[in-house]
Amino acid sequence: MKTIIISLIGLAMTVAVYGQEHPTEHPTAASAELPTKAAKIDKHSLAASIEQFVMHDSAIKGGAFLMVDDRTGKALNLRLEKIHQERLSNIGNDTYFVCADFNSTTGKTYDLDFFMTGTSANDLKVTEITVHKENGQERYTWAENRGLWVKKASK
Repeated sequence: MKTIIISLIGLAMTVAVYGQEHPTEHPTAASAELPTKAAKIDKHSLAASIEQFVMHDSAIKGGAFLMVDDRTGKALNLRLEKIHQERLSNIGNDTYFVCADFNSTTGKTYDLDFFMTGTSANDLKVTEITVHKENGQERYTWAENRGLWVKKASK
């Protein structure tokens, strides 16, 4: 009888420890029924989303953020330097704008513009990336045209 009680106590302790070690692997019925609240999209979540996007892309591509320069057709091997917190904005229709600086392995600096869409911070997706500046030289500017912001080629 003592052996059975000791075995049951040991089993109960094992289950309790395992349950505490991996609580998110098996959600409880109560937590599964709670409604989920969409994470608010703000400047912090936009910056975090771009940083995660760049880091993930860099990790799967050998440690560098790679993209093709649409003007030269050459691959750019980049490292994130800075996300411009003052340039993060909602441009309407669940579309957001982020500007970030990168350094290349060739010694050039690039200012990239990112566009993202999503209805919450949890589902933001990058939809477009363009080179705005190369070594400080603008390739285009932004101009307001009847309430809409459009790209305008630099001279």
